[in-house]
Amino acid sequence: MTDAVGSIDTPDAQDEVQETKKARKGGKRAKKGPLKRLGTFYRQIIAELRKVVWPTRNQLTSYTTVVIFFVAIMIALVTVIDYGLNHAAKYVFG
Repeated sequence: MTDAVGSIDTPDAQDEVQETKKARKGGKRAKKGPLKRLGTFYRQIIAELRKVVWPTRNQLTSYTTVVIFFVAIMIALVTVIDYGLNHAAKYVFG
């Protein structure tokens, strides 16, 4: 039985390619000791941290103010909803 793509009984070409690939054993990782790998890891961390664009003091202050303001609004909203549901439950259940 065939469809628009091809035969259902024959495997796709991608499946055949995946079966022919051999798994690598170890690679470059197996040649280094654990201390060298740890050193490389920390060097990569420091290199990535140097790429970070750190905010200025004014940006940090404004971002912090916005977050605190948003959290305060959300606390007030949840408090009002909780207060309303509490009174509604007391009204319904006595």
